[in-house]
Amino acid sequence: MAKSSKKSRGRDRRRSSSVPEPVESAVKSLPMSRSAWLSQVVFRESVEAVAIAFVLAFLFRAFEAEAFVIPTGSMATTLMGRHKDVTCPKCGYPYQVGASNGVDSETGEITPGSDVIGCVCPMCHHEMDARQDRAFSGDRILVNKFVYHFEDPKRWDVTVFKYPEGAKTNFIKRLVGLPNETLRIHHGDLSVRKNGESTFSLVRKPPDKLRATLQTVHDNDYVLPEEMSSQGWPTRWQIDDVLQGWTAADDHRSFSNDGSSDSEAWLRYRHFVPNARVWEAVDQGVLPLGYRPDPQLISDFCAYNNGVDRSGNRQRGLGLHWVGDLAVSCTVDVRGSQGQMVLELVEGGQQMQCRIDVATGRAELAISGTTFRRSGATPISRPGAYRLLFANVDDQLQLWVDDTLVAFDGPTTYEPLGNTTPQPADLAPVGIATLGADLQVRHLKVLRDIYYIAVRGHEPRLLFDYRFPYEVFGNSITEETVGLFFSSPNRWPRAFSNESMPPVEFALGKDQFLMLGDNSPQSKDSRVWATVDRRLLIGKALFIYWPHSWDQVSIGGARIPFPFFPNFRRMEFVR
Repeated sequence: MAKSSKKSRGRDRRRSSSVPEPVESAVKSLPMSRSAWLSQVVFRESVEAVAIAFVLAFLFRAFEAEAFVIPTGSMATTLMGRHKDVTCPKCGYPYQVGASNGVDSETGEITPGSDVIGCVCPMCHHEMDARQDRAFSGDRILVNKFVYHFEDPKRWDVTVFKYPEGAKTNFIKRLVGLPNETLRIHHGDLSVRKNGESTFSLVRKPPDKLRATLQTVHDNDYVLPEEMSSQGWPTRWQIDDVLQGWTAADDHRSFSNDGSSDSEAWLRYRHFVPNARVWEAVDQGVLPLGYRPDPQLISDFCAYNNGVDRSGNRQRGLGLHWVGDLAVSCTVDVRGSQGQMVLELVEGGQQMQCRIDVATGRAELAISGTTFRRSGATPISRPGAYRLLFANVDDQLQLWVDDTLVAFDGPTTYEPLGNTTPQPADLAPVGIATLGADLQVRHLKVLRDIYYIAVRGHEPRLLFDYRFPYEVFGNSITEETVGLFFSSPNRWPRAFSNESMPPVEFALGKDQFLMLGDNSPQSKDSRVWATVDRRLLIGKALFIYWPHSWDQVSIGGARIPFPFFPNFRRMEFVR
């Protein structure tokens, strides 16, 4: 009789619970027991299955995708490096603070004394104790290692590559510069000049990349702490004229207007930022009676970079640059069938408006002082709740309704405006108005674009565009001196000149790319080590498959220990 193959023996075992007779005879002649022999067979086949799985995994890794761990915060908040998840004890806002500042990139070991023990809330700017908060490892992502064999890398790809100054280390950044062009960084924006061209053109993010990279400035679902409001500190969203029909909810999280006013009724955002001295006075209950702070310009402040280590050193997130590219999002409950609502963003003193007729759903874009006009259709033509996002980023106006980009009857890009410096009007940079429309607005958020800092060839502790920073901020760069500067737009023209804030340019040759981190104040990228050759590219980031797991879950308001519970909310495609 011919010997059966391993597959046929496997099928025989599945058909019958007994061992075939020839095999059983052989077993009886062996010193081991029947059960021991069966255990060996099962063990051997298990080992074979595991080995095959490993081989397939390594083939998959070599030719298609590979898992990587994000070690640092250079791509935050798109991708998280080692960090702490914290919740502000004053306003309740949950946010992340980087904890990779003292991590050795080669060994992964933490430098003694570098652990983050404090951080600053981006909403109420309270400095909180973070010693009891656990530091989590960075996001784990899948990277497509195959894609660049079939297509050229694209601008705005999140790309993994070998570090140009040490090919054993993998880096991950956003690809912003392409071969045979010169890329310029100036006033936070990127522009390019192709070889043979004489002028630079602004680089604009595609809509999906723009939405993925917007940074939250203020989320009105997290309102002013009671101890601040009780001592007279102003809320950021304010009603311009209480006689025009706007009323605030008791918690100031939402605002309503019945549309009875015969003129535009405005609700405006002003950026009131308390510093450490203000908080000290508030905590002691001695904020001066009638104290009214000055609103500030919106800056590139980044809470992720505001960790404080055991030596009292703060990371690089103070926010030293004015950001004029803003967006506003909200949920609007339309309660009537007539009237108009207006969304407004201010940059350089000019009003960028989106006016929506709630009877027809027609949206009109306009820029004050110009002939710019665009028209488009939206679904806002009947009572209901709608999610809106209006953005003025990269010299382009865009509107989303319920996460769908609205199409207009012409390009929504515009030529650079005359005022490149902030004006007094920029101290109230966001507004919402109603003209005869009965509506409520809630879930208000103010967002900003990435501000790319123009530096080259060095990596100081503080990154800034200014050639002479101490002429701008005075003898020291502190919360107080920065706050004073940002509340005084009249001081900006000199600081904003090309002499004080010169552009930085990078010329790219054949098969060379430029990489920048989304967390520009704290990213070691092409500004330090210049270009990346095509041969160093590994692949394109695809998916965050394992953000750090949760140690506990909330069930019925109670926190239940649950080690390694998946963090589903952050499992998503990388944009």
